[in-house]
Amino acid sequence: MKKKEKAGNYQGSYKVAGGRYGVLLIHSLGGTPVELRHLAQSLGRSGFTVSCPFVPGMTAGTDISGISTWEDWFAGIEASYAELAETCDTIYVGGLSAGSILGLHLATKHPETIGGLILLAPTLWPNGWAIPWYFNFFRLVNDRFSARLFHFRQREPFGIKDERIRKFAIESFANDERPVEDIFGRGGGLVYQFRRLVRRVQRQLGEINQPALVIHPRQDDQSDLSNAFRIQRGLAGMVESIVLNDSYHMVTLDRQRNLVVDRTVEFLERLAAADEAKAARTVNAQKYAANGAAE
Repeated sequence: MKKKEKAGNYQGSYKVAGGRYGVLLIHSLGGTPVELRHLAQSLGRSGFTVSCPFVPGMTAGTDISGISTWEDWFAGIEASYAELAETCDTIYVGGLSAGSILGLHLATKHPETIGGLILLAPTLWPNGWAIPWYFNFFRLVNDRFSARLFHFRQREPFGIKDERIRKFAIESFANDERPVEDIFGRGGGLVYQFRRLVRRVQRQLGEINQPALVIHPRQDDQSDLSNAFRIQRGLAGMVESIVLNDSYHMVTLDRQRNLVVDRTVEFLERLAAADEAKAARTVNAQKYAANGAAE
């Protein structure tokens, strides 16, 4: 089937039309769908219908005042899921960093139609080697109004190990007059809402039975590998884990992005094949039962 790429409901969303198996990809906290475009294109070429939505309040530049909540972000994700479900029988959900946490929450809401999870550098709390030690004091902030007074500047390497790719990412913001540390930074309100989301999802991990693929860098500058281990231990379903040895946090952009693509496509194709086989067995069983009743 010829794939057709088109814009989503919001400017910046990215979609690829394909078959009846859909993939919903959720970008990182304060990121954009561009982070997942390479992965989306590869999944599209493999026959999947793919949606990388723009998420109001969570996408970069959409919550300047810091008043959106994680429930607002999730409402946008739910809308994208519902749109994908109109044309797809089974949906797989993937996310990068904080996007994977939203994906886990979505899996608890739709256990019958979400067939698997792709968790890329999943983050419960930013604790990588590039995170300043004083960031942990933000845990003491207990209301969103105080949280909005903070802004966390990010320092190099900005989640990207490959210097060439990092330079390209920085140059893409050449027209922005802010310091690059602020461009890649996060507002306190955004971080506070993410913390609220994590608290909810940590209580739900034992309810999630869908098979999951976890891919996390050993040298993650933003999110220590312990985040992946905690999620893996908490999930109730089958979990496959891959540890990357030559990448930082932005695994879909960094040096091993093609490995991430290959393993993701392979995992989802296996799940889709198993689903097809199960459906065929069900049809055959129904035919056998009907023939037996006729005799």
